Amino acid sequence: MATYKMFFAGTGGQGIMLMGQMVASAAIHEDKDTTFFPSYGPEMRGGTANCTVIVSDKPISSPLIFESDCVVAMNLPSMLKFESTLKSGGTMLLNKSLIHQEAKRSDITVYDVPVSDLAHDLGDPRVANMIMLGAFVRTTNIVSASELEKVIHEVFGEKKAEMVDLNLKAFNLWNP
Repeated sequence: MATYKMFFAGTGGQGIMLMGQMVASAAIHEDKDTTFFPSYGPEMRGGTANCTVIVSDKPISSPLIFESDCVVAMNLPSMLKFESTLKSGGTMLLNKSLIHQEAKRSDITVYDVPVSDLAHDLGDPRVANMIMLGAFVRTTNIVSASELEKVIHEVFGEKKAEMVDLNLKAFNLWNP
């Protein structure tokens, strides 16, 4: 695996930070080195939000990244901002429900996932991030889906037990 660098980006309130935290937690459970570095816009809910996650099989010297292996964009401004950070051959996952523009680069792999529409079909728009997290795990294999399911149980466990089944269903909804 070596080192894998990623951006998760969208609007505050879309669960961007949660996605990054969950990937980092799953990586730690798999005995990988990891960093999680959040960044918020001027306001939280409704403002811009992004985080970087690095997963590696060796020590990580800095949480900052300037070139990424993967970008997860939940809205158009995030795609426009972070597409240029991708390495040639990188992967970009787009929330096609909200992004109606094509990626400009032809040297990357793009997955169009209508996560907001799928979440609406499940009856809860809040699970769009879990649908995207499942798509991310299945397209990159940076952490295992089974480890991420364990993290979902941890995060939504006792205090939000009623959310576990819905989040697991959302997480397992989309496959490339």
